[in-house]
Amino acid sequence: MSKNAISNSVIRRLPRYYRFLGELENNGYIRISSRELAEKMGLTASQIRQDFNCFGEFGQQGYGYNVTELKGEIGRILGLDKQTPMILVGAGNLGKALAAHIDFHNRGFDLIGIFDKNPDIIGTRVGDLPVMDISELDEFCSEKKPGAAILCIPRNQAEETAERLLSLGVLAFWNFSHYDLRLSHKDVVVENVHLGDSLTTLSYCLNSINEK
Repeated sequence: MSKNAISNSVIRRLPRYYRFLGELENNGYIRISSRELAEKMGLTASQIRQDFNCFGEFGQQGYGYNVTELKGEIGRILGLDKQTPMILVGAGNLGKALAAHIDFHNRGFDLIGIFDKNPDIIGTRVGDLPVMDISELDEFCSEKKPGAAILCIPRNQAEETAERLLSLGVLAFWNFSHYDLRLSHKDVVVENVHLGDSLTTLSYCLNSINEK
């Protein structure tokens, strides 16, 4: 099946499969059936088989799935065997937290540069990386050629910054700017992250329980 024909809901389940299989591997599991995996993940065995069939045949009838092999296959589908150079624009509290605590390397990326325009932040370090002046962005991108960017900037700067980065060869954006970025260019990938939406969903679910 063409990647373009695979639904977004299937794609968004893949990281969860990868995470669960990693936990199973760490706990000594060698193989697992679709029924057992479904029980652990709160899905149905049919759903799991349908999802995996989008990418090929991974299991063996009567045996199930080899946990390590399946995790490796899903990792390759997710592109985790390739490290795309990535930069961070906006080294405030959220940006620093992401840079310090996200395991980029094992998620398909290498964080290679951090930028900000605040003189109080420029020159400080986040982990092994110095925070550079945003004025150095063009030269840095020309030399290092990052393929992806994290945006932790005010919403009114998001579109202009993304367009600038696009002109510098960046084609993927992990956007925390509270602005739904929609770049109308072919082959540009945008993941808009709204942490407040997740918290609001939690509020709804909690209130639904309390109203029973």
